Amino acid sequence: MNICVLKLLCFFCFLGFLVVDGVTDESLHKVAASLQMFVDELPHMPKLKGYLFEEGKLKPAELRIGMFQKKWKFHRDLPPATVFAYGASKGTATVPGPTIESIQGIDTLVRWENHLPAQHFLPWDRTLKTAHPKLGGIPSVVHLHGGIHEPESDGHSLAWFTAGFKETGPAWKKARYHYNNIQHPGNLWYHDHALGLTRVNLLAGLIGAYVIRNPKVEKPLGLPSGPEYDRNLIVFDRSFATDGSIYMNSTGNNPSIHPQWQPEYFGNAIIVNGKAWPYMKVKRRKYRFRIVNASNARFYRFALSNGLSMTFVGSDSAYLPAPVTVKKFLLGPSEIADIVVDFNYSATEEASLTNDAPYPYPSGDPVDNLNGKVMKFLIETTMGAVSSGENRSSTRIPEKLIEYRRPRKKNAAQTRYVAMYEYESASGEPTHLFINGLPFDAQVTETPRQGTSEIWHVINLTEDNHPLHIHLGLFIVLEQTELLKMEEFKSCMQKNNDALKCEIQKHAKGKVMAAPAQERGWKNVFKMKPGHMTTILVQFSLLNSQHRYPFNASAEPGYVYHCHILDHEDNEMMRPLKIRS
Repeated sequence: MNICVLKLLCFFCFLGFLVVDGVTDESLHKVAASLQMFVDELPHMPKLKGYLFEEGKLKPAELRIGMFQKKWKFHRDLPPATVFAYGASKGTATVPGPTIESIQGIDTLVRWENHLPAQHFLPWDRTLKTAHPKLGGIPSVVHLHGGIHEPESDGHSLAWFTAGFKETGPAWKKARYHYNNIQHPGNLWYHDHALGLTRVNLLAGLIGAYVIRNPKVEKPLGLPSGPEYDRNLIVFDRSFATDGSIYMNSTGNNPSIHPQWQPEYFGNAIIVNGKAWPYMKVKRRKYRFRIVNASNARFYRFALSNGLSMTFVGSDSAYLPAPVTVKKFLLGPSEIADIVVDFNYSATEEASLTNDAPYPYPSGDPVDNLNGKVMKFLIETTMGAVSSGENRSSTRIPEKLIEYRRPRKKNAAQTRYVAMYEYESASGEPTHLFINGLPFDAQVTETPRQGTSEIWHVINLTEDNHPLHIHLGLFIVLEQTELLKMEEFKSCMQKNNDALKCEIQKHAKGKVMAAPAQERGWKNVFKMKPGHMTTILVQFSLLNSQHRYPFNASAEPGYVYHCHILDHEDNEMMRPLKIRS
């Protein structure tokens, strides 16, 4: 490409309003602004049972779930958009996909099938370290986020496969995944995890909820239940072109290095359960909402416009030991908030779920009238009503929920320092991101022994907040410590990549903060604050156990850990994790 043309492209791309296809930020905003909010009712996503009930007994079930290209209508006034969708068939496939409901202790077997076409409808930057099928087709693989199961079923980024298993990645092991469901009851979600394609395949629609239930344990809690009062809310953001299609910028911020990669994707419209700014009719009673942040890069700081409180009963995949009530809360990409809202106390007949988190978080642009609204609740008019078939005692939130054993810090088998780096071009634009200064395919350095716990000091040397997700492992956030003389420390780390050599103890002496009260239970992802060292206690065993997993966790291809801003994950901010027996 002519160097003058390239410089001009870079300049316009930096300004953020010109891309090769002629679509501007202004035109995308205009499309979203033309859509009337709160005209589509919040959909119920279809459900698939991950178990059978035969002859009075619960038994394992086998599901076949495909990935299909089809049309999906995100808003009443938008033309249908091309999407990739999960479903038992193309006709029943949805965005997000069906909610899989499993029972603790009962196996669920899933044969994930790729029915995607030969070409992707979104930009696929092949200069990234990405899956490269030699025979064509779109690579895909499914990761059950928050799942505790064998490596062969974890959806490793190198375990991808194309349509009809015509071609498979180097870590692919089998077509039928085995989810033991032996872990604690709670919320998970499934999504694509193909190397270098995660951000694009999720943007296309490959996401869905997964719930593990234990009625014997959960029913006595008396929390809202049933399909009307216990709802999954999968939240994400998208931009749309004038023809209704999902829009993704096809010009990278450093086009001479990565022609199409951008450091973060942010959409103008907020989508919940596949609809832009939907509404939900609610009664004056308690509702349970299991909220998944399925956005590529957007953080949400949720609040209700009428001032109602929200009570946390769980965070990520685990219940909290006791409820935590808040007025607002921050949810990073891939995190799950399990909350209860009591609309009986509303002084208004409607309430909007709002968002005020800057993007990129924490020091980016403020929200506007579009991305500052999420959905609306329309509340029945009768004050103090209790729904038929329900009595006052059934609407309580218990003082105690489910408490799990917490490992002792002094018993940790090892202490690790995990540093997050971002690298820039001469123009000051990001080019790639590393963990511990290493690319994804460098020799594995994290090799914990199963049945043990470890202390990880996660050092964020970048200006972004990075939600760190650890496959298989669960962790407790101990504290976040501000780093002093940050530039001095960062310079040393960039040169030596050694926290001890760079005297981390001298720099980690700033303000110390605990995790928010609602996030002091067991987590599988947490927000790593920029300029801070976040200390977590990671456990590589089932909760309430210090024993080996009841499957071979040491098998190939192993696991990974990574930043869950998908654009970062796809550009090297991911490392292998191998479990020793």
